[in-house]
Amino acid sequence: MPLNLLIINGPNLNLLGRREPDIYGEDTFEDFLLHLRGLFVDSDVEIHYYQSNHEGKIIDKLHEIGFSYDGIILNAGALTHTSIAIGDAVAAIEAPVIEVHISNVHKREKFRHHSYVSANAEGVIVGLGLRGYELAVQYFI
Repeated sequence: MPLNLLIINGPNLNLLGRREPDIYGEDTFEDFLLHLRGLFVDSDVEIHYYQSNHEGKIIDKLHEIGFSYDGIILNAGALTHTSIAIGDAVAAIEAPVIEVHISNVHKREKFRHHSYVSANAEGVIVGLGLRGYELAVQYFI
């Protein structure tokens, strides 16, 4: 039975490749996702993807798959720093969550230094660019 993983990206991550390329790079997430799946083609892993700009939809997705998937890779974007509800949703589910941030949030504005997700996550990967997602998949494998 394959290892089922879901990547959940939050607000504005649908703009990767166009949004602040000096911080986030020039690759779209869709292009990166093809690359990521290719890296693990010989592994027994299925990498699914979901993106939403809406807090409630992210919470709904966590509830929907949080008791049936083997792991979740969550980049909640700016909601990381504001959403107690997303942090509570991560705490409420059984699937382990790895929190990922493309940029080093600790080198950025002070409000980005706090995460409501981290206390309930299995681990956190910060500032390694899109490679953070690859490392999260490797962790689950």
